[in-house]
Amino acid sequence: MRSLRNLGLPLVLLLAAACSQKSSDQSAAPSQPAAAPAPQPAAAALQRQKAPAGAKASFVGIRQGDTVTSPFKVGFAVEGLRIAPAGTADPDTGHFHLIIDADLPPQDVPLPASDHVKHYGKGQAEDTLSLPPGQHSLQIELADGAHVPFDPPVVSERITVTVK
Repeated sequence: MRSLRNLGLPLVLLLAAACSQKSSDQSAAPSQPAAAPAPQPAAAALQRQKAPAGAKASFVGIRQGDTVTSPFKVGFAVEGLRIAPAGTADPDTGHFHLIIDADLPPQDVPLPASDHVKHYGKGQAEDTLSLPPGQHSLQIELADGAHVPFDPPVVSERITVTVK
């Protein structure tokens, strides 16, 4: 038994030394960078939430053909849905987006934030817009908590206003 205890420390040291040595193919630095991971397949279109029957959006305080002075106030209204902040996943809830001087964006992905698509993700129902003089088109679109438009889209009439 005593001879086994005497072998314990040298055996541990021998094993530690063997484990710390690199094999010949590990010691050289790689001559080429590691290959990039294989590209992942394109993300599938997101599942769109069904819009409640009869849901519709409209403008408040501004109408087709109005002439306004910049800055001007524009209000939003909706029937058939409840307004909730972005990130809310409750059914039949959404928030407003205002499309300015553009067609509706693709409907199977989150609406992009840009100069043409304003997000009202805190649940706001009005805004004060500053637009340059001239004619401008405005359209409201409701989207779910992930900014994905409803199916079918819940949109207002597209109106044109003139800014003097």
